[in-house]
Amino acid sequence: MANPKIEQFKKILQMDPKDETMWFGLGKAYMGDENWAEAVPALEECIKVRPNYSAAYFALAQSLQKQEQLEKCRSICADGITVATTNGDLLVIKNLEELLNSLPS
Repeated sequence: MANPKIEQFKKILQMDPKDETMWFGLGKAYMGDENWAEAVPALEECIKVRPNYSAAYFALAQSLQKQEQLEKCRSICADGITVATTNGDLLVIKNLEELLNSLPS
């Protein structure tokens, strides 16, 4: 059975595909279902719509880590740290740094 949250996000995004909070919510809903393959493009779209959405970088990096796309995960962590630093989002910086440091060399 489809996740009703996911269906709601999709319905809203059909009306407003430029709503970054809905893309983020969709990505997080997929993450909640451990559907990393769907979470990644939703979170990438969130960042495309709003490139300074630092929390989306962390969620995307987590999803990439779960898919074992480690090089892309490292790149997103670095980009996210830059964005979060510009925004002053200290918790996101800390989370991205911890994730980056946990990746195997």
